[in-house]
Amino acid sequence: MKGFVDDIEKLTEDNGDFRRELYTGRYLQLVLMTLQPGDEIGAEVHEDRDQFFRIEEGAGEVTIDGVATPVHADSGIVVPAGARHNVVNTGSEPLRLYTLYGPPEHVEGTVHATKADADAAHEHFDGRTTE
Repeated sequence: MKGFVDDIEKLTEDNGDFRRELYTGRYLQLVLMTLQPGDEIGAEVHEDRDQFFRIEEGAGEVTIDGVATPVHADSGIVVPAGARHNVVNTGSEPLRLYTLYGPPEHVEGTVHATKADADAAHEHFDGRTTE
């Protein structure tokens, strides 16, 4: 197995897609995201998985179980399983971040160019991994 080794900061900053899966392991998944000004991930709860976010560029707000906190480049966020959460771009530039799900959330190879594309898709991790 080769795993994943790359410049995550550059990949995140160069990403223009709302969601782009980079690597899916059996127990962890790496996904890039870009939220345009005013966009949000959308409030969600993952009952069976923890999630980590790292903001690389932009400014926004994360809400976890009703508590809103401003975030910016270099912010790290951990959302425990079962917590209702959302990330919103409150700035005037794209909010670029990566997220780690444990276990995976999305189908390996997922790319959603826009939030509308993501909202129209209803796939969930099906057990297929990157390698």
